[in-house]
Amino acid sequence: MSHKRRPAPPQRTHIEQTPVMQAEELEDLAREYPQDREEILVEAAGCWVDAGQHARALALYQQLLDTGCGDAHLIEAYRINTLWEAGRTDEARDAAVQLRRQHPTDAGAWNFVAETFETAGELHDAADWFNAGITHLLGSATPLTRTAIEDSLDPSRIEMLVIGRHRVRRRLGQPHDDLDHLADELHVHRPALFRGPATLDDLHDPDHLRAAESGDPDVLRASIEKLTAEVAARRAALSRPRTTCALFWPEAEFTQLLAQWPALEDAYGADHHDHIRRVEEILRRLSEEGEPHLGVAKGSVSDFEEFMRNEVLSPQDEDTRAEYAADLAARAQAQAWPPPRNSPCWCGTSRKYKKCCGNPALT
Repeated sequence: MSHKRRPAPPQRTHIEQTPVMQAEELEDLAREYPQDREEILVEAAGCWVDAGQHARALALYQQLLDTGCGDAHLIEAYRINTLWEAGRTDEARDAAVQLRRQHPTDAGAWNFVAETFETAGELHDAADWFNAGITHLLGSATPLTRTAIEDSLDPSRIEMLVIGRHRVRRRLGQPHDDLDHLADELHVHRPALFRGPATLDDLHDPDHLRAAESGDPDVLRASIEKLTAEVAARRAALSRPRTTCALFWPEAEFTQLLAQWPALEDAYGADHHDHIRRVEEILRRLSEEGEPHLGVAKGSVSDFEEFMRNEVLSPQDEDTRAEYAADLAARAQAQAWPPPRNSPCWCGTSRKYKKCCGNPALT
């Protein structure tokens, strides 16, 4: 039996959806499309958190856990984070202890709880969770090497744990150990587009991190000036290597694109939510295959039409769309992927990447 496809959401004119509106709409959608229920309800819970209605988010997470879900450990990690944000820290700590006893096999669960403690300033607990996650996922007998991480089942997320551990230990003022040196090695071997001109020690400098969190205008201004210099250096680097881009259509453009060329639904998805998911999946696959320079190119129908007229190309041809993405990148109309985890997501929402397209439960 085939599932019915989720339709493209109706166009709204001059109405900006609030997080509450988004959450309610997603809950309705989950009832209509039970095959996507877990993914949709996780997204709805994130919207309730954004709205400050933590009890509604916790109820959704508990509903998923009680009725069975594919990523139970990760869902519990989100629930722990929400408990903490709601000020229910004792419950969050108890839940974290219980989750750890279940020995999660998902690197995202270890990382999310570690970052919860880190954000709360509980740096020793954060370091402990990063340590435990690395040891559990790689195995206590596995040599701690870059090759071991690259050969693991989830290399990118285990790398995230190692680098997160480095960041927390740097903030604690602890001397480098073997795992910190491994984090440095992993950072050095990242594509230049993502690592920037700074060393990992510079990126994790406690003063730099405090500046980003302080809100002090003078401190932020100095930090912005430093980042501006880094961005200039990064742009110079971008002029050399070619960026491989996934083509992303904002919602209004996506609707117009499929209205004009319905056959492109096979390439981009039947609705905008599906389109966003496909773009993230393409980029993750390319990253896992070793593609060094990745980005998201934001298209517009009018620009696409002009490009095809100039190049005498057909929209149905996959090469045409790839060439258009490359052309956007050459015109500096693409952004590097992945964005920093605490930066706004590439898809255009106001949510952080780690809580939006970078959320492991939504991919």
